Amino acid sequence: MATMRLPFMQVDVFSSQRFEGNPLAVFADGRGLTDEQMQAIAREMNLSESTFILPRDPEIEKQRGVRVRIFTVHAELPFAGHPTLGTAYVLRGQSRAQELALDLNAGRIVVRFEEKNGQPVFGEMTQLDPQFGANHDRGAVAHVCGLREEDLDSSLPIQTISTGVPSTIVPLRSLDVMGRLSLNLQACSTYLARTAGQFFYFVTRETHDPEVRLRARMLFYNGEDPATGSAAGCAAAWMVAYGVAQPEERVVIAQGTEMKRPSRISVRASRADDRVVNVRVGGNCVEVAQGEVFL
Repeated sequence: MATMRLPFMQVDVFSSQRFEGNPLAVFADGRGLTDEQMQAIAREMNLSESTFILPRDPEIEKQRGVRVRIFTVHAELPFAGHPTLGTAYVLRGQSRAQELALDLNAGRIVVRFEEKNGQPVFGEMTQLDPQFGANHDRGAVAHVCGLREEDLDSSLPIQTISTGVPSTIVPLRSLDVMGRLSLNLQACSTYLARTAGQFFYFVTRETHDPEVRLRARMLFYNGEDPATGSAAGCAAAWMVAYGVAQPEERVVIAQGTEMKRPSRISVRASRADDRVVNVRVGGNCVEVAQGEVFL
């Protein structure tokens, strides 16, 4: 029986250290694969996401970007942060370009790279302009998350925001509260489905690190995500909207600490005509492994 061999690279995203950050498998050429085969490969890789690059005519790529599809172990996603940055990093290794555009299901996303002597390359993606959704009742969110209302930071709103994937930003009072989160994920999913959200993104301004503006956690898919670039973009818009960060101020969100996969996500956003725009999310990537999948 003939065997199709699919090369892939695995990278850790939002970290400059191997075995930290959020792992990602990037398949360099997914042409000819069916949707079902991509989904099966993503399940086999068993990472939070795997991406498939679909090369096409250079002139089309110049206009529209490199076509990329993103799969979790469960389903295809229109957009996700660490797969976008990690895939751009792998593509840049082939071209050394300072700017790349990816054509995702959610639209065209541009990633720009910065290099400083002696430091790992830094990539920054520009996400879709934020859409500010519903504000949430603190009591209702506390109840569904198994928290007391006083565990929440009452000085900041709980709000659903989307820069491609809707995330509901939940500000917590302290790191202690964040450390003891234990969610009924089914109850959370039911609540979010009613309120046009998709995930809770828990943040706190208590960081114990002057270089970090927020600590964050994302619990989903019966597990935890070490770095959530899409939600971090939503949090960047939320921070600028409510004064946690200033327009154009580049600040760091630390995530993954509790699960021993520390990640550092750099974020910033702009203001224009009283709107938050130009949301950017960045970080480092490091190659961990290369291999082939057989079909």
